[in-house]
Amino acid sequence: MKRLLLYFFGFIILASQTSCGYNDMVAKDENVASKWAQVQNAYQRRADLIPNLVNTVKGAANFEQKTLTDVTEARSQATRIQLSPDDLTPENIEKFQAAQAQLSGSLSRLLATVESYPQLKANQNFLELQAQLEGTENRISVERMNFNNAVQDYNTYIRSFPRNIFAGWFGFERKTPFAADPNAQRAPAVTF
Repeated sequence: MKRLLLYFFGFIILASQTSCGYNDMVAKDENVASKWAQVQNAYQRRADLIPNLVNTVKGAANFEQKTLTDVTEARSQATRIQLSPDDLTPENIEKFQAAQAQLSGSLSRLLATVESYPQLKANQNFLELQAQLEGTENRISVERMNFNNAVQDYNTYIRSFPRNIFAGWFGFERKTPFAADPNAQRAPAVTF
């Protein structure tokens, strides 16, 4: 009995010295939330640039209205989906990614169609907006990578022994990282 009591007090002292990792779990959870906010910030920047791009294209060319409408609708749908860090379930991230993929596809079609309009390609406003969109896409990629690194760090931390026991007690659950769009696995067809 004395030995069992000794082990119990030893466990309590050890747990109190490490604080069960609770504070570190909170810090890592907040880091994931911060990185998610940066992902949303980068996507919002892209959404904010799109109306300027569409208006520039409208003003510089007798453009295909369907392409412009598709971009506007995709932007509207993509900005409608807002996820808080507490709602980062695989299903919600998949919905968010699907809306963003639809917007990316619409933008790609818009930029591909622009090739037929030499006067638009030479328009300085269009060139600047196109460069800003390219930079924004790079920012999105970097922010998604930072988010995935934070999620990996958090998930590794809460799944390591003995923190996995305390994480379950305190309700810290695994986070879902960004995954590539399933269509990204196929190489694009390039035709001349």
